[in-house]
Amino acid sequence: MRSRERQRLSDELAAARHRIGTLEAELTRLSHWDRLIPSLLSPGAFRTQYELDVGRADRYRRPLTVALLDIDRFRQINLEHGYAAGDAVLAAVGALIGEQTRVHDLACRMGGDEFALLLPETSATGSLEAVNRILVELEDLEAGTIRGVSASVGVAQLESGQKPESLLAAARAALEQARADGGGRSAVFAVPSKNGDAVAELGHGDVIAALASALQERDRYTGDHSESVVNLTARVGESLALSSEEISRIRTAALLHDIGKVGVPDEILHKNGPLDEREWEIMRQHPAIGERILRAIPGMGAVARIVRHEHERWDGKGYPDGLAGAEIPVGSRIILACDAYHAMTSDRPYRKAMDHADAMAELSGNAGTQFDPEVVEGLVGYLFGRRQAGLAVV
Repeated sequence: MRSRERQRLSDELAAARHRIGTLEAELTRLSHWDRLIPSLLSPGAFRTQYELDVGRADRYRRPLTVALLDIDRFRQINLEHGYAAGDAVLAAVGALIGEQTRVHDLACRMGGDEFALLLPETSATGSLEAVNRILVELEDLEAGTIRGVSASVGVAQLESGQKPESLLAAARAALEQARADGGGRSAVFAVPSKNGDAVAELGHGDVIAALASALQERDRYTGDHSESVVNLTARVGESLALSSEEISRIRTAALLHDIGKVGVPDEILHKNGPLDEREWEIMRQHPAIGERILRAIPGMGAVARIVRHEHERWDGKGYPDGLAGAEIPVGSRIILACDAYHAMTSDRPYRKAMDHADAMAELSGNAGTQFDPEVVEGLVGYLFGRRQAGLAVV
């Protein structure tokens, strides 16, 4: 009897020890990986390995780069969509970072909406290519009801004798510069030059100006037409009470909405007469071409979406995707109406400009089929006010 009791106690003790061992193993695992994003290291585990790798790279004079990525306007996502949606965005961003990094790279969520990446055997140039790929992918990321995430990234390469804390500080300085420049981009920290510049990057303004110039060189009418449409879109955006940030994106999309025409053959683009069906089929590809051009630029994902859909119709009979109603980005709906008005009231080689009143009637007559009725109301109201004041309409 006593022997059986001792055996029972021994078995219970062994089972208890097994449970304790299992719990300890689980605690160790949890301390090593992020609780929300299991594919990423925890901050503690990242820090330990980070310090070892920085020391090793400095000792053997090997390239090493660290990048800090911060989700733009994450607080606004939480406020507008709720904290569960915010967590879904964090998980999706973390999973994407894990997919886009190499086996020997390290990544973790430092806290909140900031992520850190360590890229051994990689120069700042190589790291910039990697993080820009991530930024482009983020712009088409889907997390629940949220599509498209913008982020800022600061990149710093290890200098000889640099301490781990100093390297992180350099990456943070670059991150702050990327944020200050509007977000949706990356910045590289560099040793300050004689003029005091410490961060080298190409701003969106430079890229936009270069693309607009290329469009102007390709086709003078298309370039001038795009510039004229920009002001109209801004005024309509204001009438719809859109945010200044959204209006800014729409203005950029309006300036570049025909950029895809750089891929249209000259004999079609400059044809002195109406296009036939085969030529129209080629011309109808330009919104998708424009989207591909813009998507290659980090931070331009939202603009690229507007450009892709600027020929969609309110009734769903447009192209390239046949979207209808509110499915169409509001910027695309605004550009479609403003673009149509300016095209109707401009001379072309194969027809004379339409009278302003006739163009207004055309817009109003197609509200609810081709055009968003609210957009037409805003555009017509703005144009009417300008005419009443005796001012030019654009």
